[in-house]
Amino acid sequence: MSQMPQQAAVSKCPSCEEPLEPGDRFCGACGYDLSVVPARPEDSPTLAIHGVVPAPDDVDWPVARDSDGHGHPAPVHAAAELPGTDSGGSPLPPPPPAAPPSAPTAPAAPAGAPAPGVRFDRPGEPEEYPLQAPDPRLTAEPAPVPGQAPAPEPAAASRQSAPAAPDAAEKVCVACRAGRVDDDGYCENCGHAQPRERDHMEQESGPIAAVSDRGLRHHRNEDAFSVGCTALPDGAPASVAIVCDGVSSATRPDDASLAASRAAGETLLGALPRGTHPQQAMHDAILAASQAVNALADEPATAREQAPHQNAPACTLVGAVVTAGLLVVGWVGDSRVYWVPADRTTPPARLTEDDSWAAQMVAAGLMNEAEAYADERAHAITGWLGADAYELEPHTASFKPDRPGVVVVCTDGLWNYAESAEEMAEAVPLDAASRPLHGARVLVGHALDGGGHDNVTVALLPFPAPSQGAGSA
Repeated sequence: MSQMPQQAAVSKCPSCEEPLEPGDRFCGACGYDLSVVPARPEDSPTLAIHGVVPAPDDVDWPVARDSDGHGHPAPVHAAAELPGTDSGGSPLPPPPPAAPPSAPTAPAAPAGAPAPGVRFDRPGEPEEYPLQAPDPRLTAEPAPVPGQAPAPEPAAASRQSAPAAPDAAEKVCVACRAGRVDDDGYCENCGHAQPRERDHMEQESGPIAAVSDRGLRHHRNEDAFSVGCTALPDGAPASVAIVCDGVSSATRPDDASLAASRAAGETLLGALPRGTHPQQAMHDAILAASQAVNALADEPATAREQAPHQNAPACTLVGAVVTAGLLVVGWVGDSRVYWVPADRTTPPARLTEDDSWAAQMVAAGLMNEAEAYADERAHAITGWLGADAYELEPHTASFKPDRPGVVVVCTDGLWNYAESAEEMAEAVPLDAASRPLHGARVLVGHALDGGGHDNVTVALLPFPAPSQGAGSA
């Protein structure tokens, strides 16, 4: 801000610091023209340095550092023109302890960087204005602008560009890893849509584990699983795994698979401790799952009128129960159970038969297995859970393996990439019995590496070394 020269009212010469008399226009010692000393503005502005605002009566105008040799002082510099110093060349003083808490101290500027500047603090105005336009040589970076002091509390809040870290209990964005996720599933920081909960699921329960993934081609995951552990009446442990695959051509296949897996799992975990034989418990669990899926078709008449072409929700189911020396499997549809022995020199086995067009062709002797599964109708299922199923025929079987191994329960999203028992055994890690969750992840990765054309779900149940020989119950 420029001002017109006028007679100064100072007590000493700004050049040589000799005392002055009131009304002097020139210094009697050095001849300094006192009219070039700017008078105090009438609106009494104060200079804020590092947030410190001196009282108007305490303002002491700076003294020129030296004379130019002709009786004239060196040019007077404003503090904003000298980074890191005041107009007298002295370092800027730190704020006194009595400084208001709402005026934070500006951090020290690194070497070569512009120093914190100066602003007018105008009472009653939240905004602040620089003394003068900044020197472009001092503003090569958009960091602190010369001529600007740290803002008071309202302005300081505006400098916080990064979002506050979410609480530990809140869901964090998978994209920016910083923003909170709102109730609609979008990041409040970057706006990224979050993956749905069922896109990838993992669960470990005692010695068993399961993993489900949406795959690389489907827009949602229509698979579901249920795993758990319980004890028989004699205290022997029992492990349960149920895997369901929603029928994509049906309405709400994801709801069907979820309802079936929960109903079957709860039925098994409730029946086994009561002494129900595992094979009978598996049969009852499939019936309970069927009823749960059928219930989804009970819709108001108005809903059916609005969507007359919708069919009933449907899914397939496969499950396994492992107890001491006994393995029970049950299924409806084309999901499968494989037996992979710990000793890989002994042959693995597939323990289920598909309810599918291809399996019927092979059973009737009309095609061999390779020809049937190469046909485009191969995966057309002939059995499923749902209100429009032709006839519910739960399949169950019991086995007594004579050696330890791993039971693989999976949907066709996995066995499409490891169809034979030998191929499945090759894909199962050698340490799957001791690390079932890791093994399930590896198998899901095997399907995704193969193309991931379908949803992929697999559960692994270690089978302990039996105390008696092999047999079939």
